[in-house]
Amino acid sequence: MTRFSASAPRTASLAAAGTALLALATAAVAPTAVALTALATPAAAQSARADRDPAAEAFVLSEANHVLAVLGDKTMSVEAKKKTFRALIDEVADVPKITSYVLGKYRRSLTDAQFHDFAVAFREFANTVYESRLGTYKGETLRVTGSIVRRPGDVVVTSEVVGGQTKQPLKVLWRVLKGDDGRWRAVDVQVEGVWLAVTEQQDFVSTLDNAHGDINVLIAQLKGEKKEAVKPH
Repeated sequence: MTRFSASAPRTASLAAAGTALLALATAAVAPTAVALTALATPAAAQSARADRDPAAEAFVLSEANHVLAVLGDKTMSVEAKKKTFRALIDEVADVPKITSYVLGKYRRSLTDAQFHDFAVAFREFANTVYESRLGTYKGETLRVTGSIVRRPGDVVVTSEVVGGQTKQPLKVLWRVLKGDDGRWRAVDVQVEGVWLAVTEQQDFVSTLDNAHGDINVLIAQLKGEKKEAVKPH
């Protein structure tokens, strides 16, 4: 059975939505300990069109600045920051679609009740892990360097994390989609050349393969990793 520990170097299972917003804060501290959101496996950037999308770039920069403002606010309590981040996640990411994505082929076989139980455990685990990293921000900043339009409404925005504890710029790519409501949402982030939500899905599917599709095994594992995530390391 695949084990996805919040303290392991790769930690693909830090869980979707929250860490997309925390990428600029945590990537400089532990670049491979960031799990990010995804909706579909991104194609190689080289196959994308060379166009830029200023609106997508502005979205990433705006959200990054919002996160930085919260992280850098010394007047805000930890509990207030947690509450703010939970609200930001629901604004920026489509959590139900992300939750479906990480289940891969097993999503189709779950009942509504089973999916609900998994979604609750997945979200609680995500909250626990990214909230435990709120204090890792050391003054890093994010700058947008460009974008590539894969197709209209589907854009990879390139950025760099600099300053703070980073000795040299860390490249972070954000995949953002434009919804029917006209709003952009981040659905995946690449750090150190890895689209980490894809890795997360691979971990979850591997666990379910080994458990003969028993979603309760994955739910129990998430709950166990949630407890592990809050332990001091």
